[in-house]
Amino acid sequence: MSAADRPYRVTTVCHGNICRSPMAAFLLREAFDDAGLGDRVEVDSAGTSTEELGNPPHRRTVATLQRHGHPDTGWSEHRARQFQADWFDDVDLVLAADHAHADRLTRLARTDEERGRVRLVRSFDPDAVAAGELGMDDPWYGGDAEYEQTYAEITAAVPGIVEHVRAELEG
Repeated sequence: MSAADRPYRVTTVCHGNICRSPMAAFLLREAFDDAGLGDRVEVDSAGTSTEELGNPPHRRTVATLQRHGHPDTGWSEHRARQFQADWFDDVDLVLAADHAHADRLTRLARTDEERGRVRLVRSFDPDAVAAGELGMDDPWYGGDAEYEQTYAEITAAVPGIVEHVRAELEG
């Protein structure tokens, strides 16, 4: 199947795939649905490590989404997995939570074209770009306040990601 015959695919990536990347994936799925793109875009998530393989999202990730009134867009079925180099064969945009993940992903990429698909989540937030603050701290080491910060950072980037993907689909 050619790229034109399949949905546009986005994968969000963090360390263990239980906090930042699943939160971003759940929020993006909802945003693509709201933008009328849900049938044309698939979103999933992964980690760069094997530490959390098979685990569900962190309880604070789910609690944060619930506090903000988001429906379950897959968190009850989510299990952590690790990003693999051959996923570049099928993924159009790889969104890294921080610089270390972006570096790891670009090392996994086999071509310059694949490396060009790797972006930081916050690179789609104009305020984060202006402030030069593109990485996201790992909330796992903190409490509810850190998860709220992660939520705020992701939600600030979501509109830019949706518009980027819309432009890709129209181009």
